[in-house]
Amino acid sequence: MTDAELLRSLGVDPAQLEPAPPWAPRQRAGAERLDGSHPCVRCGEPARATGVVTVPGHDRRWLDRCMPCLITTTPRGGPHPSLADTLAVLRQAAHEAGVDLTIVADKS
Repeated sequence: MTDAELLRSLGVDPAQLEPAPPWAPRQRAGAERLDGSHPCVRCGEPARATGVVTVPGHDRRWLDRCMPCLITTTPRGGPHPSLADTLAVLRQAAHEAGVDLTIVADKS
């Protein structure tokens, strides 16, 4: 996922993000940003994680997120299983746990 795609998935306009410094002082500047004064771009809570995104036409920008939003919005690598495979795993887990399970899905 590109930085532009990440921002699009978060519903964030890169023009609204603060400009980030050049590569060299980024680590120190990033640590200084985590003082609680910068809100998470997704939910508005104090940011506990920050990074830099580069979007054409906007150069380098800070992307500040709280930990729950960071975890839920960090792209995971690797192939995604099909819906059928995911449902099969859920059915098997329910069977092994002795739980009655009804799954409602748009596709099977």
